[in-house]
Amino acid sequence: MEKQSITIYDVAKKAGVSMATVSRVVNGNPNVKPGTRKKVMEVIDELDYRPNAVARGLASKKTTTVGVIIPDVTNVYFSSLARGIDDVATMYKYNIILANSDGNEEKEIQVFNTLLAKQVDGIIYMGTHLTEKLREQIKRSKTPVVLAGSIDHKNEIVSVHVDYVKAVKEAVNNMLAHGDKRVAFVSGPLNYPINGEYRLKGYKEALDENGIEFDQDLVFETNDSYRAGETLWPALSAAHADAAFVADDELATGVLNGAVDAGAQIPAEFEVITGNDSKLTQIVRPKLSSITQPLYDIGAVAMRCLTKMMNKEDEDLDKTVELQYGFIKRGSTR
Repeated sequence: MEKQSITIYDVAKKAGVSMATVSRVVNGNPNVKPGTRKKVMEVIDELDYRPNAVARGLASKKTTTVGVIIPDVTNVYFSSLARGIDDVATMYKYNIILANSDGNEEKEIQVFNTLLAKQVDGIIYMGTHLTEKLREQIKRSKTPVVLAGSIDHKNEIVSVHVDYVKAVKEAVNNMLAHGDKRVAFVSGPLNYPINGEYRLKGYKEALDENGIEFDQDLVFETNDSYRAGETLWPALSAAHADAAFVADDELATGVLNGAVDAGAQIPAEFEVITGNDSKLTQIVRPKLSSITQPLYDIGAVAMRCLTKMMNKEDEDLDKTVELQYGFIKRGSTR
């Protein structure tokens, strides 16, 4: 008998029991006599029977599968979040389907609908920008969705993150306290609320508190890549920047290396603080000072929130779950 042809019927026939009994054994139902359970398990082992997850999902309306949309599977920030998601998913016996969207808004819609077609019980979205198109898809689908590491500025979808305004404000205040007068703000696209509304707000508040006038020439919008950071030094130098807050670690390593390659003394002449504290901060020289985010915990808490939503236990679940951030000083600041 070929593996792919083996069904629950074959197991029931060989074990001399009903298909309902086999189903109870497979699903861990305690209402099966020990002797019967042992006999069924022996047949399952002998035939190498593997329950059809799709068929079980159709019958129970649950697939115990969760979709995770990740913008860039190679970015250490997102992979750290994914580890927390996966560990909690395993604890609650959910399987993960990881889908890479390449940060492309159209592909995100496609990936989202592909996951829905696979009958996932819930979705965790790790993108940095929740578009209105995707928001409408989420509302229409009725499938539970949680944002991990991102923010819904309309507070309609459950999100798990740190207070980006306060975190950036503290980082910029740190550099201003060292006597830096022209601190640059470097981030990905500013039409992403996480950058343009939250991080930039923290930057402006720090300047205001220190009596420094906001200068648009010190705001640098990039595509968040290492290369974008590496080639930014001539513009930073032309703007007479003596420090920079950089939102993303990959971007920050580019800024740091570009400055060093141009002969800038770090941190004596130019300070850098980054935003995520992924392992990238410790594999450049000098090591990067950073806001610390509990990346693993953000992923883990997002998955726990999703399990509550999938099990209809979310009556008291807040739309915004903020975890504690910190700050760690390394070699890129004085």
